[in-house]
Amino acid sequence: MEMLRTEETRNGTAVQEFILEGFPAAEHLGILLFLVHLLAYVASLLGNMLIISITCEDRRLQTPMYFFLSSFSFVECCFITTVIPQLLAIFLSGRQAISFAACFIQAFVFLFLGATVFFLMAVLSLDRYLAICKPLHYPTIMSPRACFFLVAVCLVLGFLFMVGPVVMLSQSLYCGPNVIPHFFCDFGPLANLSCSETRPIETLFFNLALIVLFTSLLIAIFAYSKIVVTIVRLPSARERQRAFSTCSSHLIVLSLMYGSCVFIYMKPKQTSRLDTNREAALVNTVVTPLLNPAIYTLRNKQVHQALRDVMSRVKLHRRRNAPSL
Repeated sequence: MEMLRTEETRNGTAVQEFILEGFPAAEHLGILLFLVHLLAYVASLLGNMLIISITCEDRRLQTPMYFFLSSFSFVECCFITTVIPQLLAIFLSGRQAISFAACFIQAFVFLFLGATVFFLMAVLSLDRYLAICKPLHYPTIMSPRACFFLVAVCLVLGFLFMVGPVVMLSQSLYCGPNVIPHFFCDFGPLANLSCSETRPIETLFFNLALIVLFTSLLIAIFAYSKIVVTIVRLPSARERQRAFSTCSSHLIVLSLMYGSCVFIYMKPKQTSRLDTNREAALVNTVVTPLLNPAIYTLRNKQVHQALRDVMSRVKLHRRRNAPSL
């Protein structure tokens, strides 16, 4: 792709690499922050991989909801792996150099997977709406083919929405400086460093980000408003509690994700408040992915039972294979 090319200016060679600044104010805490974020990264990966594993292992969890949830967990693993290893390197050795091509690839993959996550959250909202409000039609509508199709649509939409602005920005002129006040290559800091006029590209990106965030948010609001009305009408308090418990975890995750992303990207001018964006991005890339698997597993009785069954099978397998005295 032409996105990866470098350009030449009248005064010499254009920028061929960028420097990720990280968190200069916290450089004296490098080792401590490295260990904390390493633990958070490993915990996020293990938590999301646990959801994927038990969904594949336990037949009771092989339903549309858990298929979407495991797809969400897989995308989350890829999403955090795009950013956190770079952050760990910055905590260990300070500023990090990244090539022009690698920087824009990282920016694209980060934004593509981030958009895909929001589309998947919208699909999860619709799944809960159909399961609670249209239970008789749910098995027919959410067939295995339909589930695979919806996940594929989320990936395609995430790609199409983000590839244009990133390619256009990569073709802008970069003649220096090349220090990015962030811990990874994001759209706003890159637009701020360009020597070209980037306002049209920033406006395009802002509009596309607006569509991604608010389309998925409106779908979630529609789905859960219908769900609330249906739950209130249930005759049994136990049924109401059970129906709400399947949705409460999703609502918590939605709140965390939308709060940080609206703060970062819902500004027409991407050059404003870059310093505060770093902290919000840290929440979005470290804290939220760490909490997601905990929220979904700790608040879900079906997952608890599946975990107990898996542990029981592991113990039984060990007893059978233990050497006899």
